Amino acid sequence: MHTPVEKTFDVIVIGTGPGGEGASMEATKQGKRVGVIERMPQIGGACTHLGTIPSKSLRAAVYRLMDVNSAPVFRQLGVNLEVSFRDLRRSAQSVIDQQVGMRRSFYDRNDVEVLRGDAGFLDANRVHVQHQDGSTTIAHAKHFVIATGSRPYRPPEIDFSHPRVFDSDTILNLPETPKSMTIYGAGVIGCEYASMFRNLQVKLNLVNTRAKMLEFLDDEICDALAYHMRDTGVRMRNSETFEKLETFDDHVVMHLKSGKQLKSDILLWANGRTGNTDGLGLENVGVKPNHRGQLEVNQHLQTAQPHIYAVGDVIGVPALASAAYIQGRFAARHLGEGGSEQFRIEDIPTGIYTSPEISSVGKTESQLTNECVPYEVGHSMFKNLARAQIMGRPVGMLKLLFHRETLEILGVHCFGVNATEIIHIGQAIMAQPGTANSLLYFINTAFNYPTMAEAYRVAALNGYNRVK
Repeated sequence: MHTPVEKTFDVIVIGTGPGGEGASMEATKQGKRVGVIERMPQIGGACTHLGTIPSKSLRAAVYRLMDVNSAPVFRQLGVNLEVSFRDLRRSAQSVIDQQVGMRRSFYDRNDVEVLRGDAGFLDANRVHVQHQDGSTTIAHAKHFVIATGSRPYRPPEIDFSHPRVFDSDTILNLPETPKSMTIYGAGVIGCEYASMFRNLQVKLNLVNTRAKMLEFLDDEICDALAYHMRDTGVRMRNSETFEKLETFDDHVVMHLKSGKQLKSDILLWANGRTGNTDGLGLENVGVKPNHRGQLEVNQHLQTAQPHIYAVGDVIGVPALASAAYIQGRFAARHLGEGGSEQFRIEDIPTGIYTSPEISSVGKTESQLTNECVPYEVGHSMFKNLARAQIMGRPVGMLKLLFHRETLEILGVHCFGVNATEIIHIGQAIMAQPGTANSLLYFINTAFNYPTMAEAYRVAALNGYNRVK
């Protein structure tokens, strides 16, 4: 029987994903003594080991394979590379290792103690940490930041132990590339994997429980993605609901309530996520998760207990690594010296790594219409940009929404190659004080040529011509 070790900190952070890292680094910069609790063998959270980093590394590997197989010079030579999913996935491991090493150094250099084990609140100021060797630590603190993330929702009627049934955590361990696949759920994760596997020539059903996929996007961008996915051969099935799943040794059959039966080699269930709050002992501190296991927070990211903050995927939307990191820094600044208003936690750009990728910031056309804002639209089609032609990536567009009278940029929406990079130019201009006439910045500024950034000048001129 181990005697618990007692430790005292100013701030305890639970989780070492982007939210936990942001909170830890910001708190320690303020001179706080910070302790971090992580239950996984290595730091980085699901973002580094199961989600963002491995999936985007895999996507990059698939893209490189596509570039080779689609290049005219290789086609003329009869070159057609076939690489297994396992080999493509292996290329991501070196990136994960580099990320873990770098993030480990952050904690070491800043003297942040990492306690490995499962955390559970004993009371308002004490957390019990159960280590793998059976020993325990009782950690005391004035403030806490819960950054435990989320995991895929698993309906009890689906056997996820079956070798042909996967969720977004297990799909990366797929032993080989399937010939056919059904993805249930057309949210961000479902759409990203649909694009990725279709690029590997997998016959694919994408089942969407809604009438349109990714309804939070601007309608035109959403329609462009849907058209492109259909054009590449994705079979989209909208407004469908799961009824039951039959599993066999060599295939699965998904039954939909409409009567359709979808037979495929494997199933990827990508419908919903659950906050990692079970086992945290939240009942001991009067904090209650909602039905999705997520924590409700106020505008300062405080839970029902003001000294206990929650950030990242555990609080739900927007459920982005970038949002989690800035939320973590905000929480640490708010509980410390103040000045948290400097952080722009409301203006988080959306980044979706479909093929092509999507990114947006600000208002959509539907939002502006509902708010009765007099706006106009400027477009730049990538097929007309020299850089896109040179790269052989003509699919896509940049769309600017601006106020007809003040010429203030109200929203930027991008679909196409490098969209998640291009968006930050618009984001930076929108964030400047005195944004009236911000459309004119793009008209009057010289851009390198040929670049994708030139799309801003083209779109601004296109929109300006509609009002002048």
